[in-house]
Amino acid sequence: MIIPRTIRRMKEKMEHRTGPYAHLFEPYEGDEVVSLDCETTGLDVKTADIVSIGAVKVKGRKVLTSDRLDIKLRPPKSLTGDSIKIHKIRAADLIDGIELDDALEQVLAFVGNRPILGYYVNYDIRMLDKFIRPKFGFGLPCKAIELSHVYHDIIKWRSVGGNVDLRFDTISKKLDIPMLERHTALGDAITVALMYVRLKYGDPPDVA
Repeated sequence: MIIPRTIRRMKEKMEHRTGPYAHLFEPYEGDEVVSLDCETTGLDVKTADIVSIGAVKVKGRKVLTSDRLDIKLRPPKSLTGDSIKIHKIRAADLIDGIELDDALEQVLAFVGNRPILGYYVNYDIRMLDKFIRPKFGFGLPCKAIELSHVYHDIIKWRSVGGNVDLRFDTISKKLDIPMLERHTALGDAITVALMYVRLKYGDPPDVA
C-alpha cells in the first residue's frame, strides 16, 4: 500500500516529536530557502545512487554562495560509463569522497526545516529519502519549491495560446542567468538559486 506523502509526514512527525530531529517537522518561519541538487548515476530512483550533493542558501534577494554544501561521495558500484557521460564525474574524481551516512547528516543539518528549491526537485528529494528514511525513520519533511513551476506561473501570462518551454537551458537563457558548471551539483544549485531570485524580484540577484 502506498501511503500519501501528507499522511506519512504526519505519522513521522508524531513518531519523532520528542527526538533529536523534531525541529525538522516544525513550520519554517524564516526567509531562507535552500537550493539543492544531486548528481546521480541514473534517472530511476530505484536503481540510481548519489555521487554528489550541492546546496546553497537563498535569503531574500541574496544567494549566499559562502553558505553552501558541496559533497562528493565515495564511488558507488552503479557508476558506469553511461552516467559519467552526463555528469562527467569519474571514480577517480570521488577518491576523497565521504561515506553516504556522513553526507546525509550534513544535508539534514544544512537544510533544517527550510523549504527546498530545485529543478525537478521532487526527484532530488526522492533520491535523498531513499537513503534518509531507512537510516533515520523519516523522509525530508520540508516544503518543496519547483523552479519550473515558479517560472511557468510567471511566464504563462506572456505566452497566451502557446506552450512554455521549461527546459533548464531555456529558462536560464530567458532569465539571462549564466549556467555555472552545468551538471555539477553545486553549479546547478547556484544557477537555480540565481534564477529563483530573478523570478521572485525581477532584479539582478545579489551574490554574497
